[in-house]
Amino acid sequence: MSHRTRSAAVALALAGAAVLPAAGTARADVVDVAYDCKTPIGDKSAVSPIDIKAAPEGGGYKLTMSFRKGVSSSPIELGKGAMNPSAVIVVGGADQGQVAVSGPPNPEAAPANTPIKITDLSGTYTPRKSGRVTFTAGVLTIKAMGTTTTCTPGNSPKPSLELDVTAAAGAGGGSADTLPQTGPEDSVAAFATLGGTVLLTGTAGLLWLSRRSRRAART
Repeated sequence: MSHRTRSAAVALALAGAAVLPAAGTARADVVDVAYDCKTPIGDKSAVSPIDIKAAPEGGGYKLTMSFRKGVSSSPIELGKGAMNPSAVIVVGGADQGQVAVSGPPNPEAAPANTPIKITDLSGTYTPRKSGRVTFTAGVLTIKAMGTTTTCTPGNSPKPSLELDVTAAAGAGGGSADTLPQTGPEDSVAAFATLGGTVLLTGTAGLLWLSRRSRRAART
């Protein structure tokens, strides 16, 4: 074996050694998901291959859910931007919860009675527990022209992605439930409203008691 050949073999071996640990941290599959859909025109069903990808973003990951086939159709043409898709990715393994993902409206008109192409849906996942975490396609929701279609996986699909994650400092103890929820400012406003209600109730009670005391004094 020549010096050049040996050098190439060593370089290839080193490259393989560098790749193997990284390959062990994640496993992605394209999974067939059989959706049972409740539509305005009755129950429908369809199968779509789905893959889920994760890219590091800040202290968490940006998840992207892609549909290889459409899972619903409309009896009438849907104009550009008429359909708004969203879904849930179920988190399992070391962490538990759900991640809400959404995407842009349909970029072009969807002809009547043809499978509707779902745009890529994305959302942010922040690990709250460290370990091997799985990501599985959950409920898909399609809103179009004032109607809502809900599609639920009926075949208990396996995870589309498995990933080794590390929880951020101070993030342990909770679940991975990252569905939309009121933020800190909304909570403050809610407490302020609640406090105002209590204050008004207390004032009303005080006025009622004051008026009653005056009546008693007159009699």
